[in-house]
Amino acid sequence: MAEEDNKPPDNKPTGPDFTQGIALASLGDHGMLLGRAGSDAVLLVRHGPEVFALSPRCTHYHGPLAEGLVVGTSLRCPWHHACFDLRTGEALAAPAFDPLDCWKVEQQDGMVFVRGKLSKPKPKPRQTQTTPGRVVIAGGGAAGFAAAEMLRRLDFSGEIIMVSEDAAAPVDRPNLSKDYLAGSAPEEWVPLRPDEFYADKGIELRLGMRIGSVNPRDRLVVLADGSSVSYDRLLLATGAEPVRLALPGASDWEVFTLRSLADCRAIIARAATARRVLVNGASFIGLEVAASLRTRGLEVHVVAPEARPMERILGPQFGDLIRALHEEKGVNFHLQNTVSAFDNGRVRLKDGTAFDADFAVMGTGVRPRIELAEAAGLALDRGVTVNSHLETSAPGIYAAGDIARWPDVHSSQAIRVEHWVVATRQGQTAARNMLGQSEQFSAVPFFWSQHYDVSINYVGHADSWDELVVEGDLKAKDGLVRLRRAGRTMAVASLFRDLESLQAEAVMEQVHPPR
Repeated sequence: MAEEDNKPPDNKPTGPDFTQGIALASLGDHGMLLGRAGSDAVLLVRHGPEVFALSPRCTHYHGPLAEGLVVGTSLRCPWHHACFDLRTGEALAAPAFDPLDCWKVEQQDGMVFVRGKLSKPKPKPRQTQTTPGRVVIAGGGAAGFAAAEMLRRLDFSGEIIMVSEDAAAPVDRPNLSKDYLAGSAPEEWVPLRPDEFYADKGIELRLGMRIGSVNPRDRLVVLADGSSVSYDRLLLATGAEPVRLALPGASDWEVFTLRSLADCRAIIARAATARRVLVNGASFIGLEVAASLRTRGLEVHVVAPEARPMERILGPQFGDLIRALHEEKGVNFHLQNTVSAFDNGRVRLKDGTAFDADFAVMGTGVRPRIELAEAAGLALDRGVTVNSHLETSAPGIYAAGDIARWPDVHSSQAIRVEHWVVATRQGQTAARNMLGQSEQFSAVPFFWSQHYDVSINYVGHADSWDELVVEGDLKAKDGLVRLRRAGRTMAVASLFRDLESLQAEAVMEQVHPPR
């Protein structure tokens, strides 16, 4: 799977015409079959005695759902684990937000027939205990957007005010370090929704606005311009900010970070006239930036203190693979090393090595933006402490995304992760809970990372392990690693083993099923 596949496929539907009928037995017990209903591509899915007809492509990046997994009455995308309701097509869990089309299915004398397309039903919200008048969302990233979208999807009729320091409306941030930065995706693919979406849905989007403080006692948000906004429910989704290292000579150099659309535009503009770039740090963002700028033809140097890139997260086998992927494309690694100074267009390293570079991109990690929560007196623990419903120590204030540390039922510890899919799913759960649905956040963490034409999927959470089990052949780009602790699989990292990644997620959910 490559990120350019987020463009809708142009191929015409093929396979049997389900309007003419097919034998039920041809689907097997839990089978899926691609075909068509007239000029529309259709995926038939059998679940016990029932058969469902849905769009065959995920509404996120158009992943092939026929290669996905049925779990209960949900259908899951093999690429990025989006989840859809078999009966209604509703996007149950991000990263997809739009529903699948559905068709009417009839069974007669052992045959299955697909009839007309069904209208898209609205989700049936659970009975709520309360209906707030106004929800304020602090942050315009993944969690904030997902919360606002879900509130309106659940027919919340009160006010929604989203305050964001960014100049642009919420964007598909994973694309910023991948295809958009590489030049293979147009900018119109980057916004999560067009500008008119917010007006149509009655979401007041205040861009370029900073929040000065939060007053939990009076339920007030004080903006940087001195004005204040009252709230009935508040979602803190302030995200994280890139770590900037203080290095000699850096103030006289062009040093970029990548977090926003404006950041990405600035890097693209500088890359257009540059020949060489330093990527300081071998984080996922750093290495994706390295791949994207190498795709643009720049000479890329990656400097990092570790012996293998990503070894702490994925283990040594994946670390060696990732390094080899980049070196095959011409990336220069300077590992077990650090930048000591920037000097008149040259980068000087701790071991005495020096090389020319026109600019630098920092990939040295991020830190959660918890200043608002800290000043408001909320409980903190290397992030904002929340309960299983994502509510903070202050009633009516929720936190989601990169700042939230929640009690994870799968690892049996409180964790904070900086993954796009986690942030969006937490935003959705927070929205439901602000409407009184008392939903426990128990999603299994998932992320993906793109390096040229190779995508790495990671499901679960393992901050430590005592055993690595390798299956398949990673060098042949067909395998996975199970990260285990005390005999239990805590996480699975995989290459082109999409179905097995979904299956691993389902197993983790069974150990601690969502409630």
